[in-house]
Amino acid sequence: MTNKALLRCAILALLILPTLFAPAELKAADRLFEIRTYTTHEGRLNALHKRFSEHTSAIFVKHGMSLIGYWTPTEGPEAANTLIYILAYPSKEAREAAWKGFRADPDWAKARAESEKDGKIVKGVVSQFLSATDYSPIR
Repeated sequence: MTNKALLRCAILALLILPTLFAPAELKAADRLFEIRTYTTHEGRLNALHKRFSEHTSAIFVKHGMSLIGYWTPTEGPEAANTLIYILAYPSKEAREAAWKGFRADPDWAKARAESEKDGKIVKGVVSQFLSATDYSPIR
C-alpha cells in the first residue's frame, strides 16, 4: 500500500470517533463525501494554507459545503507540497450546486487572484467521491 493510500485510510479512520455523537441531520443516508488532494508548486504549500485558512474555508461554508477536516502528510516527499481535505454534501446535486456557486463567487475570484500574485499555487487536484457504509457512524 502506498503512503498516500495509508494516509487516506488513517484520515477516514480518524473521522469515525468524532462522528459517533454527530447530530442526526448530519447522518443522512445519501450524504456524499469528497476527498480532495492538492499538490502545490514547489514552495507554495504555505500560500495554499493561508488561502484556505483566511478565505477558501469560509467560502465553502457560504455555499453549503460541510468541512470535515484538512490534513498534510507528515513524512515523505508529499509533506512539502500536499494538502488533503474532505468535504461533505447532502447529495451529489447539492455538491454540483455548491461548486458552481463557489467558482462564480466574486470573493473566491478575489482571494485566488490575491494569493496567486506571486505565482500559481496549485499544480494538481485529485478528487474522489465516497459514500458512507450503512454501518458507518459518519453517515
